[in-house]
Formats: sequence, structure tokens, C-alpha cells
Amino acid sequence: MYTEFYHFKEKPFGLTPNPAYLFLSESHREALNHLNFGIQQKEGFILITGDVGTGKTTLCRSLLSQLKKGYKTAYIFNPVLSIKDLLKNILEELGIPVRAGQTKRDLIVALNQRLLDFYKQGIGTVLIIDEAQDLSIEVLENIRLLSNLETTRDKLLQIVLVGQPELEEKLALHSLRQLNQRITIRYHLKALSLEETRDYIQHRIIIAGTSASVRFDASAVKVVYRLSGGIPRLINQLCDRALLAGYVAQKRNITGKLVKKGLHSLQPKKRFPLRMLQWVGITAGILLILMGGYLASRMIEWPALKTQKHAISIESSVSKAALNSAKDSRAEARAGGMKTGGTPIHESH
Repeated sequence: MYTEFYHFKEKPFGLTPNPAYLFLSESHREALNHLNFGIQQKEGFILITGDVGTGKTTLCRSLLSQLKKGYKTAYIFNPVLSIKDLLKNILEELGIPVRAGQTKRDLIVALNQRLLDFYKQGIGTVLIIDEAQDLSIEVLENIRLLSNLETTRDKLLQIVLVGQPELEEKLALHSLRQLNQRITIRYHLKALSLEETRDYIQHRIIIAGTSASVRFDASAVKVVYRLSGGIPRLINQLCDRALLAGYVAQKRNITGKLVKKGLHSLQPKKRFPLRMLQWVGITAGILLILMGGYLASRMIEWPALKTQKHAISIESSVSKAALNSAKDSRAEARAGGMKTGGTPIHESH
């Protein structure tokens, strides 16, 4: 919609991972260096972690584009599979035919044979598993066994596990300690800094085809960084909506105010269905009626209750008075008896 207005050849802030737009922040550059070093040195297992949206998949695709010469690669991006289905996917990615009815052992034998063929040709083989935090413990343990495919000198298969921080927690489990010990290179992707966020925005605008017809000013960059925390995926979403807001306002200078305006279209509005509102109204009405009836009944009962309490009080007072009177009479009778029989009477002569 806004591409013509800003003279873009395509949208600069798309959400689909595209290696052409790879921005090498300091953290991404270090991650790529770790990957290339580990693969060249045939280190075996490499682990790359990062929070959601930090550019892990883009990093994987960039690595794949760099490994075209001298390497065969298998990229698995949907790892919620059984070990047998995972092996089939790996074989297909490496161009190895998969026949119906093959057992797990058959698949491993076929993979080992092809890896040996590649090795004799001087070709390395790299398996990259994205979203590896979703792998089951059983599958992770079987992946460890794949690293046993080796010659007397080198590993036949380099394995790169890429995932969210939960992957580290899973690998720390006692049942996966053998796999965890085999990971020789680890790196955690970090979010962009404020300066890197500014350079990232400008980088994508240039790749999309222009640098003069649109500008994110300092206030816009600060707002984008504050709202995104330096996460590339969130930066893309915010900048895309900010450009849309600028297009609507016919402005090519994107300000912090336009970024905030674009943010409103990203935030879901809380709406209650009409049926729910109707039930809420009916329920409230019933509660009010019940409460009113209860209060009315209490108001009617109160005078009678008060009179009853008063009558009970009078009756209690009378009873107490009668009881006290009876006690006094008995006391006097005892006193008279003692006076009559206690002292003898002498007759005068």
C-alpha cells in the first residue's frame, strides 16, 4: 500500500526471514563466527540460542547461503517429529532416496553410506535443526547417536541445534547429560542496542530501495527501541505500522508520535460478544431483585423481632424477680425456725 509513496521496491519490514536483509549486529556477527569456526573445525555439536524474534531463523538461512560450496546441508525447521520421520526428512534434504517400509536401522545405514561418499569427495555435511526446543527427549538422544557416525579422524556429520532458551534447560536434564557434554560451542543471541536499532532500520530501508524518501527521526528510533526491547521481529512490526501511519498522514518523516499511532493497530481491542453482554445484564438484574427482596424482608421482620426481644426481656426480668422473692421467703422461714427451737423458754414460778 505504501511502497509507491515511499519509493520502495518491496516492503522493508516484512516478517518472513530473508537473508538479503540480514543485519549483522555485534551479537549476530559473533554467532556466525562461532558457527563457521565450529563447522570448519568439525567440532560436532553447536548450540545457538536466542529469545523469540531475535533473528535465529534468519541467521540459519544466512549460514545456509554461505555453505553452498563444499558442503551438503539438511535444514529441519519443523522438528515435532518422531525419530524415524526426522531421519526420512534428513535423507530427503540430502538427496537420498527413501523407500517405503524402511526401518530406523535401514535409514541410519543409508545415511552413513551417503555421508562416507560425501567425505571421500571432500564434502562436509551439516545438519541444522531450527526450533530445537520442541524436540522430544527421545529424539534428542537419538540425534546424539547420529554424532557417532564418524571416521577414525573426523565427524561425518556436523549438527547445529538452534532454539529458544528453554533448549538449554532441556539439555541440562540428567537424561541428556551425554548429549550436553558433546556440545563444544555455545552462543546466545542478544537483542539490539539503541544504536544498532537505528542502524537496523536504516539498513532495511536501503535494501528495500531507498534512503532519501523516508526517515525515522531520533524520537521515532527511541520509541521503537523502548517498545521492542531491541528484538528485530518487534522492530519490524512497529516500523511497518509506523510507515503505514505516515502514509495515511502523507508524511515521509517518521516521528515517535507516528510510531505510537501505528502501535494502536497492533494492540488487540478487548470486545465482549453481544450475547455475553446480554447475559451479564440479565444476571445483574436478577441479583438486584434478590437483594431488594432480602432487604425488604429484613425491614418487615425487624419491628417484630425488636418487640419479641423486648417481651423476652420483660419475661426474663419478671422471672428473675419471682425467683429472688422465693429465695427471700425461704431465707426468712429458716431464720424463724432457728429462733423458735434454738433458745429454751423458762416459766416463772
